[in-house]
Amino acid sequence: APAPPPAQHLFSDPAEIEALRGNLLAWYDKCKRDLPWRTLAATEPDADRRAYAVWVSEIMLQQTQVATVIDYYNRWMQKWPTLQALAQASLEEVNELWAGLGYYSRGKRLQEAARKVVSELAGRMPRTAEDLQKLLPGVGRYTAGAIASISYGQATGVVDGNVIRVLCRLRCIGADSSSPAVIDRLWDMANALVDRSRPGDFNQALMELGATVCVPKAPLCGECPVKQHCRARHRKLFGKPAPVPDVEDCGVGGCPLCPPATEPWDSSLGVTNFPRKAAKKQPRAARTATCVLERRGCHGAPEYLIVQRPSSGLLAGLWEFPSLPLAQGLQEEKQREVLADHLRAWTGWPVAVGGLRLIGEVIHIFSHIHQTYVVYSLPLDGDVTLDPALSPSRWVTEEEFHASAVSTAMKKV
Repeated sequence: APAPPPAQHLFSDPAEIEALRGNLLAWYDKCKRDLPWRTLAATEPDADRRAYAVWVSEIMLQQTQVATVIDYYNRWMQKWPTLQALAQASLEEVNELWAGLGYYSRGKRLQEAARKVVSELAGRMPRTAEDLQKLLPGVGRYTAGAIASISYGQATGVVDGNVIRVLCRLRCIGADSSSPAVIDRLWDMANALVDRSRPGDFNQALMELGATVCVPKAPLCGECPVKQHCRARHRKLFGKPAPVPDVEDCGVGGCPLCPPATEPWDSSLGVTNFPRKAAKKQPRAARTATCVLERRGCHGAPEYLIVQRPSSGLLAGLWEFPSLPLAQGLQEEKQREVLADHLRAWTGWPVAVGGLRLIGEVIHIFSHIHQTYVVYSLPLDGDVTLDPALSPSRWVTEEEFHASAVSTAMKKV
């Protein structure tokens, strides 16, 4: 069996834990950001409505910055102020409001879960982190802990990217922070630290600390309310921490939380030695030919043809200009030919290769794909009626296009 982590990586002193809780909560009360979901959670007397407000914010905040989320959140809560209202919405409406926020499956799962609460749980949210995670699609361990602690007062911890960074620095945890063994230990630590009387505030304080002070680069250590508990800062200031042994010394026993021997402490990095992450996988490159079909509308304004993507996979259910994946290395003339063939088969129109005008290229980075759209335009004299069995399609004005459920990538196109 692997050796247990030495005490120096853990919080084992009750007096230190109590001091850390007090310092962090006092700082949070004084310095927390004024965010709409916090205001709603603090002023909403109904626990289930409070949970819904927190839930929406947590799903939106996954992989997305706070500044981007605020406007989307306000519009969402204005349109669907309750879980019941969301359950009655269509997926098309959800996608339209979510457009531009990215990771579109989040909105779809959120609505699916709302419908499940209404249809299978009599409209009542699960009250514990365990039940939230078990019963609601799209709700993982972190989201469940956030909802349960903030809305229902359950004394359960949370671990997100900000919390990982804070805890790894507080206790000099230098093993790969994405590994299951380290993540499990961080959850144990978060559950041990969470304040029993103010669990929601404590969890938000820990996340707020990581978001505003204990940031990835150039952390504001001088402003940190728990700096006296931070082993990484102590090591930066004083070298080998005393009286506990050096973090590298505990590697003798095969410590699962120490930095690997191949990546020793870099004194020039200070606290930003932690956390250590596995090397990111490079996104794969992909190329897509996209054709903007344009006609003159009945009022003289140009209209553009958009089609709906399949209901599963990347950008599921969103609308886009007719597009076709390209094999890597195709010459431009060959790209035109395959696109013209695709459009002919699809529309039944005699699309000439020479009629396709190359506009340029648009690059969009998804989390796992480096996507290049090769953009063509094709003006048409008449209507195009597509077979609905192939894919739903419609003609839209520029204004209608921007109001539709289209991705940020298509807006660039």
